[in-house]
Amino acid sequence: MELGLMSFADMQPESLSGNGISAHQRLKDLMEEIKLADELGLDVFGLGEHHRPDYAVSSPEVILGAAAAITKNIKLTSAVTVLSSDDPVRVFQNFSTVDLLSGGRAEIMAGRGSFIESFPLFGYDLQDYDELFTEKLDLLLNLNKSTKVSWQGKHRASINNLGVYPRPYQKSIPVWIAAGGTPVSAVRAATLGLPLMLAIIGGRPEQFVPFINLYKETFAKTGKDLSQLQLGVNNHFYVSENSHQAADEFYPHYAEVMSRIGRERGWPPLSREQYEYLRSPKGALMVGSVQEVVDKILYEHELFGNTRFLAQASVGNVPHKLIMHSIELFGTKVVPVIRKEIKV
Repeated sequence: MELGLMSFADMQPESLSGNGISAHQRLKDLMEEIKLADELGLDVFGLGEHHRPDYAVSSPEVILGAAAAITKNIKLTSAVTVLSSDDPVRVFQNFSTVDLLSGGRAEIMAGRGSFIESFPLFGYDLQDYDELFTEKLDLLLNLNKSTKVSWQGKHRASINNLGVYPRPYQKSIPVWIAAGGTPVSAVRAATLGLPLMLAIIGGRPEQFVPFINLYKETFAKTGKDLSQLQLGVNNHFYVSENSHQAADEFYPHYAEVMSRIGRERGWPPLSREQYEYLRSPKGALMVGSVQEVVDKILYEHELFGNTRFLAQASVGNVPHKLIMHSIELFGTKVVPVIRKEIKV
C-alpha cells in the first residue's frame, strides 16, 4: 500500500491586507515538509487548492514544480485540483511541466472542491457545479490520451484538432477522482476506470463502506479487472510520543479550524468531547500515539482494501516544528509497521 502525506498549507491569515509575510513563511515550511517526506521514503505528497486567506496554496502545480527540484522519488499530486473552475488545457500543461521537471512523478487529483470561492473568482455559476466538473473532466481525459484533440462542450470554447504541449514525461498523467462520499462520484470514477480518493474528515470510517462497495461493484460491472482498482483514503492526522500528548498538542489548532469552518456552514463549535469521540478507535480522526494511528490505518484497510493512504498532517495552524516531528514519527515509526503488515 502506498503511504504518503497531503497538506492544505493552513496558515494564519495576514494581519495586514496584501502583506504576504505569513504565506511566505508557510510556503518555506511546506517545502521543508515535502523534502522531509521524500527523505523518509514516503510514496506520495499531495497539495490542496484553495482561494481563501487561511490557506497558502492557490496553485498546487507551482509548488509541486518547486518540490520536483528538491526531491528525488516521491510522487507529487494535487489534492485536489478544483477542475470545475479551471481550464483543463492549462491544468494539463501545468502538470505536464511538473511531470517533466520531476522525471515522471506528477499526478492530478481532480475534484469539485469543498469550498466555493473559486467559482465567482473565475466567473463560473454555482448552478453549473456538477455540469462543469463532468464536462471539464472529459476534456482533461481527452488531452491526456492524445496530443491533438477535437472536443466540444457547453462551458468552454471548442477545440478543433489542436495540439496541446508540452507532453508529459510519462505516457499519460495519472488522474484520480477525489470525493467526500457522494455516490455519483463513486459511479463516475468507476465508470471511467479512474482511481478514487476518499476524504474521511468526520464520523466513523465504517459509514463509508457502502460508498466504497458501490465504487468496486460499478468498477466490476463495467468489465474492468478488479485487481487493477486503485483506491485511496485520507484522514486528518497527528502523531506524537503518547496519546495524551498528541491530543493536547493538536486539539487547540484543530478545534479552531473546524469551528471556524463550522461557523460558515452552520455547525456548532467543536468540543473536546466531540474531539475525543473522533479520536476513539473507530473514529475518523487519526490523532494519538504511534500504535494508535497504526491500528487505525490497518482498521481502515480492513474496511476498504485501499491501495493508498494519505495522512493530512498539517490541519490548522499547528507549529511547524510539531508538524515536522509528526511527519518524522509517521515516516520512521508508523510507515515501516504498515508496510510490514500490508503489501499491496
